[in-house]
Amino acid sequence: MNKMDAEEIMQDKTQVNMLKIENVSKEYKLGQIGGTTLQEELQRWGARIRHKEDPTKIIGAADYNIGESFLALDRVSFSVKKGERVGIIGHNGAGKSTLLKLISRITAPTSGDIWLNGRVASMLEVGTGFHGELTGRENIYMNGAILGMKKKEIDAKIEDIIDFSECRQFIDTPVKRYSSGMYVKLAFSVAAHLDAEIMIMDEVLAVGDMAFQKKCLDKMNEVSKEECRTILYVSHNMNTIRQLCNRCIVLKDGSIVYEGDVEKAIEFYTESRTSDAVFIDYSDQAAPKWLDVQRIKLMSASYIDKHDCIFNSGEKIKVQLKWLNLIDIDSISLRVEIRSISEVRFASYVLYDFCSGKKNEMTILEIELDPLMIVEGKYYMAYTFFNHDRVGNQIDLEGRIGLRFEIASAKHTGKLIWHPNLWGFMELDNIEILSISN
Repeated sequence: MNKMDAEEIMQDKTQVNMLKIENVSKEYKLGQIGGTTLQEELQRWGARIRHKEDPTKIIGAADYNIGESFLALDRVSFSVKKGERVGIIGHNGAGKSTLLKLISRITAPTSGDIWLNGRVASMLEVGTGFHGELTGRENIYMNGAILGMKKKEIDAKIEDIIDFSECRQFIDTPVKRYSSGMYVKLAFSVAAHLDAEIMIMDEVLAVGDMAFQKKCLDKMNEVSKEECRTILYVSHNMNTIRQLCNRCIVLKDGSIVYEGDVEKAIEFYTESRTSDAVFIDYSDQAAPKWLDVQRIKLMSASYIDKHDCIFNSGEKIKVQLKWLNLIDIDSISLRVEIRSISEVRFASYVLYDFCSGKKNEMTILEIELDPLMIVEGKYYMAYTFFNHDRVGNQIDLEGRIGLRFEIASAKHTGKLIWHPNLWGFMELDNIEILSISN
């Protein structure tokens, strides 16, 4: 067989659909469904017919009407060919994890059809498919058996799995004693080495260290190109999406709003997170999910004396931030991060220990940023309030995606001072407090 024949056969293989989804919807009932005792159900029934409040309801829990539902996915359709590496991105609650659970057959769709052409290895959260009481070695065999592999097939791969996981010292220890990082390393190693034609990853690499993340991305690229495996990858880290995926899907409110080129998908997703408005109202928005405890509630962000988001050379960016202190707070600091529309972090301005506040006190801060060292382009701001505990650890108080802006023209007195891909982002000190009031 000559080289041309081999390339034609490989091309034919990549035309095979490994996954096809047609008009898939998933609907959930809101409120607590089942999982209660007969006595509680009788108490609920008795309260309803007497028009009384549910005696078993948790204090402060929302009241859901009987039959009220939530549509997590709404008529989603797409297909994935053999060897494709497809990224799935979107806001929290867009339906990404629900979609992967349907593909993994953890749950069934309310309507629509899903066709799979091969075995699926999925990592939807840390330690998915692991039994805490079993050792790492035993879990490797169990996962292989679930995928339909024979013991001799697993025996041939187990040393490679253990070496890649970097957990050899603990491989005969029950995994319930593993750290979250060790869980991820072993779980990924199992998924990457066992014979599954479709790999599904849901934000799991965020737990691993940077060196292991790079190792995982290299391995996924390798198995996709050399073994023609199909990969579905969900992440909020746009850099890993760029490195791994050759196609991207953007989900919003349970529907596909974009499908195609990776860079265009990232730009579409990022622009949908921000707007060209000169004022953002955060008062009705819930706290970010990544925030452990919200201690400050940012109410609004707006430009001062500005009717658009375009800034020219020498023009300062003046911003007003208004927030409510939810507790008594000392030594509040603020970081204003500058990110490009394609999610590359460029720079940040930081104010350290600039104010304190009493509980239920409203604070209005007006600041001025000098964008002299920022090159032409479209950007958005991210605001993070923080302080430090007694031993110096940073505690995040509040964090929000902020105003978008465009540097239309810039005059730089010298060469660019940083390259974000090489040096990360730079902390700038050209920020000034115009006023602060309580």
